[in-house]
Amino acid sequence: MPASRLAKTIFASLLILSFAAPVIAQGIVDLKKKAAAGDAIAQFNLGAAYENGDGVPKDKAEAISWYRKAAEQGNAKAQNNLGRAYDYGVGVPKDKVEAVRWYRKAADQGDASAQLNLGLMYDHGEGVQKDEVEAARWYHRAADQGIASAQNNLGWDYDLGVGVPKDPVEAIRWYRKSADQGHASAQCNLGWAYAHGNGVPKDAVEAIRLYRMAANQGHSYAQFNLGLAYYYGDGVHQDYAEAYFWLRISSLGKLDSSVQQNAIKAMDLAASHLTHADISQAQARAGKWVTEHSTSE
Repeated sequence: MPASRLAKTIFASLLILSFAAPVIAQGIVDLKKKAAAGDAIAQFNLGAAYENGDGVPKDKAEAISWYRKAAEQGNAKAQNNLGRAYDYGVGVPKDKVEAVRWYRKAADQGDASAQLNLGLMYDHGEGVQKDEVEAARWYHRAADQGIASAQNNLGWDYDLGVGVPKDPVEAIRWYRKSADQGHASAQCNLGWAYAHGNGVPKDAVEAIRLYRMAANQGHSYAQFNLGLAYYYGDGVHQDYAEAYFWLRISSLGKLDSSVQQNAIKAMDLAASHLTHADISQAQARAGKWVTEHSTSE
């Protein structure tokens, strides 16, 4: 039963939003005055304040209005946020083409969040023709600026040779940069590389360390891999109860249907080595864990 890893961070929920500094209540009046006078930074900050309900009531339409004013003056953060609004249909009708237009304006100015978001659009083929080379190019620009999701995605591209030449060593370099920032998918991908000796010397113990870091963040694929490792005693002492625990958690998370089926089958195999009391205890532990932890994917 092969281990799995999560691919790129390409889910819409992970599109990056540009953030403004918190607005203290007594400063909101001054902020509104500056925004009304045409100060683009103040307009962006006021838009963020309305979006987050920071010193003013939450108002998506008002947020978009101020983002647009700032974006039209060339404020890259506002352009990125306006792109994200069109991408999701938040405060405006959903329009992927318009989203790409604003992402590109911000990305061309060097905004790292917009560069990642534009890369995602090319990766999905949303609002623009799918182009894996162009996606990798934008990931690279965002990754060079330290965006962890872009670093993970670029690592994946080098790992599989998608949009760039296949290069396991280069993949490891980017996975590591992302994993060192605590990115769960990168930790899982790097763990998988160590488990299989792909771009690094095979090291089951290091694979477990990385899987555990990602699993503790709620990463379902890392949890699945960790459960298999405990079942087979690969890099850890064989422990069917611990295998059942991690496999059960992973089966309740975000897995592709085929991997979820494998998790359930492996969990049943682990259960065959356990007493009813052991299973009940593992189920209780898993239920408590799921209640106390939110997923990272």
